[in-house]
Amino acid sequence: MNTLQTATARQSLQAAYDGTRPFPDIVRELASAGFEGYTVDYRCGTTTYFLPDGDHVTLNNPPSDQAVSPAFDQPAIAARIQWAQANPPGYSYKAFCHHVKAAGCAGYIVSFSGRRVLYFGRTAETHVELFPQ
Repeated sequence: MNTLQTATARQSLQAAYDGTRPFPDIVRELASAGFEGYTVDYRCGTTTYFLPDGDHVTLNNPPSDQAVSPAFDQPAIAARIQWAQANPPGYSYKAFCHHVKAAGCAGYIVSFSGRRVLYFGRTAETHVELFPQ
């Protein structure tokens, strides 16, 4: 992984949390830098960005006091995803993370080539969300 790719990953993570770029723009920037996807792990507090050859960089997410609920509430998670996709006034990625963790989301895997995100719970329950068209 080169320094530009690592910098792109760091800037993308920061942009998500500070709200300076929307998810579609972040995805385009990461894909343009050669990444094939990333994984957010709420229990470890990390985001790992992957290149097709398996090379990766793992970054720490900002600290959070919100624990991951043991129960996976798929309808609540789906509702928060719709909220994020609508990007209404008052939306923030930090609030999204808080709400989905409270609904039992332990993390998610983003696949750029698959154009989908797989959300998973502590018991390996899942919800798959396709990228909006």
